Amino acid sequence: MKTIGIIGSGVSGLSAASVLALKGQKVVVFEKNDQLGGRMRQFEANGFTFDMGPSWYWMPDVFERFYNQFGHTSSDFYELKKLDPGFQIITSDGDTLKIPADWEELLELFEQIETGSADKLVAFMREAQYKYDVGVKKLIYQPGLSLLELINADTISGVFRLQVFSSFSKHVRSYFKNEKLIALMEFPVLFLGAMPKNTPALYSLMNYAGLKQGTYYPMGGFKKVIDAMVQISREHGVEFNLSEGITGIKKLHDSKISLSTTSRTINVDGLIASADYHHVESKLLQSNDRNYSENYWDKKVFAPSSLIFYIGVNKKLDKLEHHNLFFDADFPKHAIEIYEDPKWPSNPLFYVCCPSKTDPSVAPKDKENLFILMPIAPGIADEKSIRDSYYDLLLTRLEKYTGVSVRENIEYVKSYCVNDFIEDYNSYKGNAYGLANTLMQTANLKPKIKNKNIPNFYYCGQLTVPGPGVPPSIVSGQVAANELLKTLKVNI
Repeated sequence: MKTIGIIGSGVSGLSAASVLALKGQKVVVFEKNDQLGGRMRQFEANGFTFDMGPSWYWMPDVFERFYNQFGHTSSDFYELKKLDPGFQIITSDGDTLKIPADWEELLELFEQIETGSADKLVAFMREAQYKYDVGVKKLIYQPGLSLLELINADTISGVFRLQVFSSFSKHVRSYFKNEKLIALMEFPVLFLGAMPKNTPALYSLMNYAGLKQGTYYPMGGFKKVIDAMVQISREHGVEFNLSEGITGIKKLHDSKISLSTTSRTINVDGLIASADYHHVESKLLQSNDRNYSENYWDKKVFAPSSLIFYIGVNKKLDKLEHHNLFFDADFPKHAIEIYEDPKWPSNPLFYVCCPSKTDPSVAPKDKENLFILMPIAPGIADEKSIRDSYYDLLLTRLEKYTGVSVRENIEYVKSYCVNDFIEDYNSYKGNAYGLANTLMQTANLKPKIKNKNIPNFYYCGQLTVPGPGVPPSIVSGQVAANELLKTLKVNI
């Protein structure tokens, strides 16, 4: 039995810890905060329960595949409800597109908007499903350490169909002409952290996940997923240390690794860092043990940060669905102000999650729980006056749409932005979603999961393969764990 340290208890860290413990190793997790779960933490205030981060439950098969390793299914831990509509988009002309859970109804909706688009959607989704079957079921489980991983029967025979180096934006526009449909098809790449023109067409697999598989919600909130992973970890003997951050990592001569924490020093046989990759490299490792220079990180394209408001409202907002995308502004301009000319947006798009539409446990009776998120450029100035100005702007647009004076009925509000991501997660430039999945930052072109100077040290999480998002983070932890076991010559 080897002793393995895990830095951070976010989704990828818990995934790695569970897999390592299942294989009979002694696993010790160190978490700097006083609560497990990383970005998927939860907090309660004034009778409201707020998920702090992820709110879209897509790719349910990835979750099930993880649970199945341990003899479980998601139903052992929480009730999974399929949303109908999955989400709605508020457009610039005041129209609202409600995306039905039923596939035939979705085809009808497309056809109403653009003649002939139902058949186009069938063809588009046929290709998207192929990418999903190859990408999500096979490619994302590769560690990204060698180009040979990408050479197999599926990738060779379908290299053109995968469209790894084709533009997502061009791909969508080759099927659809209507701007509403284009916006609908392009919105999932917001979760990938790049402009559609710079995102590989491979990621149309996200359209398959969101529109064909559907959008789900774990009753009780996303912390139920964290609770499930923690339960699995504890069932297999994982030790958790809260409020104990790592302050230093040192390679020892006997192949062990010394970890300095805020309260002690401990030696381990192997290490996985699920904390922010840049922070681990720049703050915890000696310079000659790092994979990358500061210049390397500075040149990388990062996914957005976010300005978030957690709001408790003392009345129901009938026009809201569970997921609401306010695309009533200029999407390309907002994207430019995130990626190409970083600044606070002049006329932003934003997202409103209202989980109380589905889950009565997250808000008192006849009240609403709101999570309002506006994507912004990472690293920009974060000041209270700026937060306040956007709070007013977003609420004004929300009130216009709902026809309700939301401001007068707010019982609780808390903001969260760049400085908080840095403080809570040591997040590079305060990014919220990790490294952008651009054409040149996909698959093996991402930062490597293996430390090249310390053989028994691996990384996982949203700054390495397979990328940002909850399902990819689950996979990332599993991949790092299995690679470490190989290095330690543990039979898996």
